Amino acid sequence: MLLTFGPLRGQQAVDATWCGRLVSAVPDRGLRCDPAAIFGRLPLRYDRSRASGEGGFTDVMSIPASVARRAYQAAERGERSSFFYVRRFVNAAGGPDEYVAVTCRLTGGGARSPLSLTDVQLLSDDAAAPVLWVRPGAAPASFNADVTYTGTGRLAGRWEVVLPGEELPTEADLLTEGSLPLEQRGLQRRYRQVERFNLFLPPTGRITIPGPDPQRLPTDAEGAYLVLLRVEAADDKEGDTDPRAVGVGDRVVHGGAAAGFPMPVLRYVVSQAGEAATSVPRAARELALLRPADGAAVAADSTLRVSWLPERTAAAYRVELAGGDGVSLLRAVLPASAVAYDAPPWLRERANGGAVRWRVLAIDATGREVRASEWRSVSWAP
Repeated sequence: MLLTFGPLRGQQAVDATWCGRLVSAVPDRGLRCDPAAIFGRLPLRYDRSRASGEGGFTDVMSIPASVARRAYQAAERGERSSFFYVRRFVNAAGGPDEYVAVTCRLTGGGARSPLSLTDVQLLSDDAAAPVLWVRPGAAPASFNADVTYTGTGRLAGRWEVVLPGEELPTEADLLTEGSLPLEQRGLQRRYRQVERFNLFLPPTGRITIPGPDPQRLPTDAEGAYLVLLRVEAADDKEGDTDPRAVGVGDRVVHGGAAAGFPMPVLRYVVSQAGEAATSVPRAARELALLRPADGAAVAADSTLRVSWLPERTAAAYRVELAGGDGVSLLRAVLPASAVAYDAPPWLRERANGGAVRWRVLAIDATGREVRASEWRSVSWAP
């Protein structure tokens, strides 16, 4: 759920705690958690807080399952069914700290709960393949999004595709729009839109969102593609936050469909290897090459560039080029961040204008081979 605090006057948020009881924070200000009734603290990976508006501060409250379980057990023992989320703000000038408590109530996550996403998974119909492989011009396997949520309302969004060579999205780009303060919602990086969706979420807590039509996904160029699930802010009354109430904004901010985690991405790879690469487990497959294709011809006045897919376990890569007779012509060691290599211009002369065989090996920090690609052949056009 999206929350707004403020106005901040030289203060900084330092931590957040869930608890079942509050006690006076004297000599500080406000009410803090009773140390004997603490349910848990906000994990760093869930902290989506940031400055917003004129001296304001927004926060996405994501209640971990362990905290919900502790609150439920306390209610079973006859204690109050409500519990508290307490943010502590430190005064940078040395003044007293200030504690701000938000009351949470146990519900069934139904119609009167804020519309928020608690888990999202992208699942392919080809569940046996960890990565979707497809030949150029073909369509990848269909997939969908399995969404767990609280509340009810309309969920609107779009499917976007990151093309090979484009700048990859950051974690902030993958957050839902309802998880961001108002002034940052138009700053997320946009990519090629494939399809939109607008669905009604009944108060059942789970829904499957069909993925885009696979025929609409681009597969014309070889490389790795990312499919993004972009979720827009929903006009949900229960999830609204009003910065005007604390004097840090001038309008109500819709916080429906907020989530305390970035949306997952689905990767598919377009390669000449195509579907044959999925016939064996990933651990047993060769390092995947991209370009040039086996038997391709390179223009006489152009540089030979070879490229491959990154290998997660590689500390470095070794590119090997040999003549048609198998005699080694060149070996180059590249950092783990490399995904392509430009051969020197004298390579054609050393190969006497004939065909060149090449492959790429992923190596560890000791130089030991981790995974090797197949050999491919390339020649120069007359």
